[in-house]
Amino acid sequence: MAVKLELYRVFKEVADTGNISAAAKNLFISQSAVSQSIKQLETSLQARLFARSPRGVTLTGEGQMLYQYVRSALGLIATGEDKLSQAQQLLLGTLTIGASDTVTTFFLMHYLEEFHHLHPGIRLKIVSGRSAKVLSLLKSGAVDIAFASSPADSTLDTHPCFATHTAFVAGSRYPCDFDHVYTRQEIADFPLILLERKASSRVFLEQEFLKSGVTLNPEIELSSRQLLVSLASIGLGVAGVTLEFVQEALESGDIRLLKTDFDIPARSVDMCTLRDVAPTAAATAFMEMVRLRTP
Repeated sequence: MAVKLELYRVFKEVADTGNISAAAKNLFISQSAVSQSIKQLETSLQARLFARSPRGVTLTGEGQMLYQYVRSALGLIATGEDKLSQAQQLLLGTLTIGASDTVTTFFLMHYLEEFHHLHPGIRLKIVSGRSAKVLSLLKSGAVDIAFASSPADSTLDTHPCFATHTAFVAGSRYPCDFDHVYTRQEIADFPLILLERKASSRVFLEQEFLKSGVTLNPEIELSSRQLLVSLASIGLGVAGVTLEFVQEALESGDIRLLKTDFDIPARSVDMCTLRDVAPTAAATAFMEMVRLRTP
């Protein structure tokens, strides 16, 4: 196919100039090479493409029909090469990132703002989803970069971005003793407000409690982290939250931390890419920006 593409380039140049000698000069090859290329193409297509005369060459009817497609195809190739060059120089292109709304809000926002300022020609697309969803999208090629919690997968390259810690909170007027140090069982006995079961942090929390033989049976299960705080603040129960994401509510006094005699191990939110797939220039630039500012 590469050889035939060169034949078409010669064909188009001869058709544009109407002269074998002029085409050879423009292509920096010999006249005999041009003539041989045209003969080879005509033989391959079993069609006469040019009519020869002492003044030069002109396209036959068949040659004129082919020329329309060759000109369009070579033009598209040139455009594609130009677009690729611009993408490599970060002048245009698309960068698609998969992350939860919470991670986007609390971690990615300033990176997105700076990247857009530096590379306004790159279109940024954010696909929202929990860890399992965005990792699945990454593996299918639907996103370039995924931000997910502690993925253990040999097909991924990961870079830790920040740690998250689980805490239990209640509204400031909730009828509990905020000075008491609660056990796992005492926490489990509260009306609990937790994320829905498909959330990786919920699965992780349940597993940690089960290690001590304690089962969690929440009264309220939600898909929104913000709703956890809202419902806890109005006194509907004790919410299991990610400490890093509720600092504003804690500082305002809407919710208060419950003390515990146990700690839930920290988790890591990682920047993930496919190990055996070379990232685009835009993805590489974004990842370098994140790596420079995270451990």
